Amino acid sequence: MKSGMVIQTHNLTKTYGKGNVKVEALKNVSVSIQYGEYIAIMGPSGSGKSTFMNLLGCLDKPTDGEILIEGTDISTLSEGKLARLRREKIGFIFQKYNLLPTLSAMENVELSMSFAGVSLRSRRKRSKKLLEMVQHSHRLNHKPSEMSGGEQQRVAIARALANNPSIILADEPTGNVDTIGGQNIMNILEEINQRGETIIVVTHDPAIAKRAKRILKITDGVVSEINDT
Repeated sequence: MKSGMVIQTHNLTKTYGKGNVKVEALKNVSVSIQYGEYIAIMGPSGSGKSTFMNLLGCLDKPTDGEILIEGTDISTLSEGKLARLRREKIGFIFQKYNLLPTLSAMENVELSMSFAGVSLRSRRKRSKKLLEMVQHSHRLNHKPSEMSGGEQQRVAIARALANNPSIILADEPTGNVDTIGGQNIMNILEEINQRGETIIVVTHDPAIAKRAKRILKITDGVVSEINDT
């Protein structure tokens, strides 16, 4: 397992709008996240959770402040290098799965590996292994429309792991599944974390947040530590 800081932010600020209609979605946020941590981010709607996740995932740029991923200030990267960092260092799990409807489970998992230049044989082997890990090996060739919400989210988790990222960002990963499916998904994420992956989960559910090792709360753009679970 790697050691040290995988993410650091310094006085991270994100402002939307201009003049008198400015809204500070994040205000001078400074956090440090170590390799292998399991962190939950909580807060009411509109508090800045999604903004924070988008910045950590390099999907948006801050108005001010710095984001360092594995020691690299991402503001210094070209668009091409930033895209490569997202592809190779960050795995995304979305509430609405975002699977391509025309592709099978295995093909959805393989897709990001194909963009990374992995050979067909290697990505086929890895996709099968990952789908087995998330208990979906019996439905390799099924398309999203043939799966339940929980099954689709398992495929999405496997896809997030495809390029062996340093960071997994999960935005309300249990939001569209039933209670049992949600528990299964959180069990899978915990197993992934125990293997050394850094997991950051946005959730509104206190029971899910308590399963994390740290809880960060965002209120009106300000981040604070709730407790060390």
